[in-house]
Amino acid sequence: MNPARTLRVNRTHFPVKVLGPGTRWGIWVQGCPLACRGCMSLDTWDETGGVEVSVESLAVEWAEAVDAGATGLTLSGGEPLVQPEAVAALLVAADRVRRKASRECDILVYTGFELSELKPEQLRAIEHADVLMTGRYNAAAPTRLLWRGSANQRMVMRTPLGRQRYAGYQNLVPDKPPIQVQVDESGAWIVGVPAPGTLPRLERQLRDGGLGTVQVSWRPSPPEVG
Repeated sequence: MNPARTLRVNRTHFPVKVLGPGTRWGIWVQGCPLACRGCMSLDTWDETGGVEVSVESLAVEWAEAVDAGATGLTLSGGEPLVQPEAVAALLVAADRVRRKASRECDILVYTGFELSELKPEQLRAIEHADVLMTGRYNAAAPTRLLWRGSANQRMVMRTPLGRQRYAGYQNLVPDKPPIQVQVDESGAWIVGVPAPGTLPRLERQLRDGGLGTVQVSWRPSPPEVG
């Protein structure tokens, strides 16, 4: 397949209300070589997991979300910038869609890379991003800053729309980190950046209520026997 026309995806979801301002379309790419210790999304690491999705069909999904009221797109993962050609094509298409919209829509990209680490093709991939969240997750440096998992991560506003929409959130510490809990055919999953200790506490509360977890994305699966 042409790497510029397909993106390996873990999942998409609309509406997302906890990874950026407003009501958003979220896309989580599949594949991450950074392997940050304590990551809550181990299911997105395997570069052979997920599904190959055409950029064209993703652009249609984004257009449908905009028609349904989306005010932004959040691209996370996994690590988006290990698929720079596909991400570049996706964000070009997403920018084309938002230019036809009746409201302003921003594009937010999460990456574990620092800006200084980005190669030319990765910089081209984020040309249409209004805001970046940069830096590897560091479990030893927790933070209460909104939409970030650790204190080293930075909110980088790159466009006038990004500065207009995000400046007031850059140093915001909410009373509780916003999260969504979704249930679909794959099971229950969490959207957002939970506070440290939230996920183990959730498991304990489920057990106390007589419910168990077969597998969770923040802990490696046990090896198969036999």
